[in-house]
Amino acid sequence: MFNCSYIQMNQATADTDVSAGIEKEKVRSMKKRMKSDSFFHNLAETFKAMSDPTRTKIIYALCRENELCVHDIAAIIGTTDSAISHQLRILRNMKLVRYNKVGKVTFYSLDDIHINNLFEEGLRHVEEK
Repeated sequence: MFNCSYIQMNQATADTDVSAGIEKEKVRSMKKRMKSDSFFHNLAETFKAMSDPTRTKIIYALCRENELCVHDIAAIIGTTDSAISHQLRILRNMKLVRYNKVGKVTFYSLDDIHINNLFEEGLRHVEEK
């Protein structure tokens, strides 16, 4: 929903650039609160990492089962260990999953509760459609 304030074209004020439709105080205030370009780059990369169907299946499985090894994830999703390892490497590099080695077996889990919450919100959004 478009949420800009209506500006009357014939009543210009000192804080409104009527010709461009800019409310200077709102712009100034928002600019102070705006995050850095690198912050938005990292945020976009997080969503990009979640944009692959195989990776979303992995995250879904890890949301439901606290910890899984590569073999279990591959069996759940129906693909190869190699394909899962590749996707887990991407998720690990993006700090979306972490691992714990127990002997020769590596178990994966979500990096923190924020990843779970973000994913659950996405699930709710899709399920409501």
